[in-house]
Amino acid sequence: MKRNRNLLAVSSACMIMAASLSSCGDNMNDTASGSYKEESSAYEYYEESADEEYDGADYAHEGDYYYWEEEPELPSANEEYKGYTEAGFKDTKSEPLSTFSADVDTASYTNVRRLIENGNIVPEDAVRIEEFINYFDYDYPQPEDGSAFGRYVEIADCPWNQDHKLMMVGIQGKELEQQETPPSNLVFLIDSSGSMSSYDKLPLVQSAFSMLAEQLDKNDRISIVTYAGSSAVLLDGEKGSNNDEILEQLYSITASGSTNGEGGINTAYELAEKHFIKGGNNRVILATDGDLNVGASSEEELTRLIETKRDNGIYLSVLGFGEGNYKDARMEALADNGNGNFSYIDSEDEAERVLVQEMSGTLYAIAKDVKIQVEFNPSQVSSYRLIGYDNRLMNAEDFLDDTKDAGEVGSGHSVTALYEIEMADTGDSYHGVPLEFASEHDSIPAENNGRSEICKLSIAYKTPVGNENRNTSDLYSMDNYSSSPSNSMKLAQAAAGFGMVLRNSDYKGDADFDTVLDILDQLKVNDNDKINELYGLILDAADMY
Repeated sequence: MKRNRNLLAVSSACMIMAASLSSCGDNMNDTASGSYKEESSAYEYYEESADEEYDGADYAHEGDYYYWEEEPELPSANEEYKGYTEAGFKDTKSEPLSTFSADVDTASYTNVRRLIENGNIVPEDAVRIEEFINYFDYDYPQPEDGSAFGRYVEIADCPWNQDHKLMMVGIQGKELEQQETPPSNLVFLIDSSGSMSSYDKLPLVQSAFSMLAEQLDKNDRISIVTYAGSSAVLLDGEKGSNNDEILEQLYSITASGSTNGEGGINTAYELAEKHFIKGGNNRVILATDGDLNVGASSEEELTRLIETKRDNGIYLSVLGFGEGNYKDARMEALADNGNGNFSYIDSEDEAERVLVQEMSGTLYAIAKDVKIQVEFNPSQVSSYRLIGYDNRLMNAEDFLDDTKDAGEVGSGHSVTALYEIEMADTGDSYHGVPLEFASEHDSIPAENNGRSEICKLSIAYKTPVGNENRNTSDLYSMDNYSSSPSNSMKLAQAAAGFGMVLRNSDYKGDADFDTVLDILDQLKVNDNDKINELYGLILDAADMY
């Protein structure tokens, strides 16, 4: 399915030239003390420079895009991703319980988007399929009767294995009303080391945080800490309504020097504790490419510090930026240990999505240590496989153990998981093959006289204030099956299928790029930017592979 696309957007096509002009960096340094309004054009400068002609590479130009004629390459060897092994099918009779931590991160999808748009082959370990699935919106109904979570279960045929079904599990978090959102005590922790100097790092960080700052008010407190060779405090508990001062300090930051991430994090936590708001949203937001320059012993100490502060009510969220020395695994681990979100920001549009459109979900937790457990009925399901969540699996006994850490869910956020399931044999068939003499086969269950429910879905969590333990559960049957799946199910199938193909998963079955495109074609949605973008990414990936 070659379509010769391999495209890069104009805003990326000539960045090499812009980044190589050292005078640009000098000019930015010379005006650092000037008005933030002048400095706010730093990111736009790089976008505009893409319109200049660049003769240093072999490309063809058409409309708003540059079509690269070079063969796709792997990203820089300095980019780091944590390897993991996909979980296989579990026998329901011996392992009826599937337990995992909630995850609302989306960084893997947006980072892979960056790689594909840059014409890079995607490293298999860069793909975390649950983050592909959770990047998209599924329009689950809001919970009723004041509950923290609503639940959604749908069962459909599996598009990459005709002998299996797919079960979609959706957990919808309550969306807080404006008057319900607590005041925020935020510390912007910004990596200002030399590695952050490129257009897609510090200038984009400044643009992203300026968007967030404009959403805050007089009840919020903002601190800004930068770190390079040493840490510096630019703002110390400023009122959120003082937008001019916040933006002026943001745009005064320049990138230079080595990296002392540990020192910056320590300083950030000190300020978060100094301005702690009881019952409020106390959070450090780290913006970095992940190159923290800490040794193994220091990294262990850093993890313990983050976990201690988390238990004391100060969370850590991470925003990843840039390419070349991007440290995905380290940033994901920091956010996981800090009960925060991990997002990758590759554009101003993505910054607006994470920090403006979904601000309440990004900042305000409605539940923490959220665990999900599915118990399958062996008389109905013979085996199952949870797609993704491979680094968030938990032991069954951890579900009700309130000492076990798990993920947080923010206001209005949802968690979606897909299970590929193999239905149990009935008395008149064996592995899907009809039997003439069913009752004569002692090894085959005569009739499923057991309960008809497919599974029990349970959720355990703690309230963000007070640490009260809560858990709920519901039963689901084949009444939730449809031979004509909903648009939500089709979209989740497409996202998961795309991830499995990119990973070359052992469990992708008949899935390929064409299969995924066929699923999206069935949606018949023309006005959804996310879906249209996904379609384009699949086309681009198909051209490279």
